[in-house]
Amino acid sequence: MKLLDGKQLSQTIKQEIAQKVKEIKLSGGKIPHLAAILVGNDGASETYVASKVKSCEEVGFKSTLIRLEADVTEQVLLAEIHLLNNDDDIDGFIVQLPLPKHINEQKIVQAINPEKDVDGFHPVNVGKMVQNLPCFLPATPYGILTLLKRNGIDTNGKHCVVVGRSNIVGMPMSILMARKDNPGNCTVTLCHSATRNLKEEILRADIVIAALGKAEFITADMIKEGAVVVDVGITRVKDASKKSGFSLKGDVKFDEVAPKCSYITPVPGGVGPMTVVSLMLNTLQAAEGKSII
Repeated sequence: MKLLDGKQLSQTIKQEIAQKVKEIKLSGGKIPHLAAILVGNDGASETYVASKVKSCEEVGFKSTLIRLEADVTEQVLLAEIHLLNNDDDIDGFIVQLPLPKHINEQKIVQAINPEKDVDGFHPVNVGKMVQNLPCFLPATPYGILTLLKRNGIDTNGKHCVVVGRSNIVGMPMSILMARKDNPGNCTVTLCHSATRNLKEEILRADIVIAALGKAEFITADMIKEGAVVVDVGITRVKDASKKSGFSLKGDVKFDEVAPKCSYITPVPGGVGPMTVVSLMLNTLQAAEGKSII
């Protein structure tokens, strides 16, 4: 069993991006600039945005954080997006999700200029992704592809089972793994809450991508010997032995599943760091019009 160490790989890629930024500076080019809009003060969102701002510092990007109150109107948020769309110094920006219930997320996503949509959620980018055209890929699926590619994992002709059908991870992941590409070219089964015989479906998989958000849902009896397991889930579980009072668990029961795997991601330290570094890659791509991966 080998660990798919996202923490280590993300550091390597950050160094590659930082080198690129140094070259841009030396040639008198424009430094990539990422902006983020954070609505309200959701704890998880605060953490995610803080890690994105820190990563910008590490690679030498400019970053701007726009904070809006939780009761901000949809109209005011749309006005902020309009300003960023028309600011030539901003190469890419994100609106941190989830948004408060009174705001229509789909309307907000569609208001973002697709050429600055470094989260890869705009329908234009999703459509291009389906057709295997150059676009911004959603950060988590992009991070998973990079993790598979950099670790030399052969996906060609393999059976990939994606568990979970969210627009952020599961749905795009199923499309990307099916595309005629590397990584990709898999036979893909997309499972969800209505899937019958879920255990049997997962057992058939050469590659399992778990993104359902249920702590330790996938157990050893659901994984075949030698499978590659990518765990996207991260759930806080009460744990009296920890100073914080909780521990972080993935969708996969790591200790019992890991011995059966050829490769597996840890939680934390697997997919999470790759998500943030993928956002940096998308921002670099937005700034200079091409990807370094």
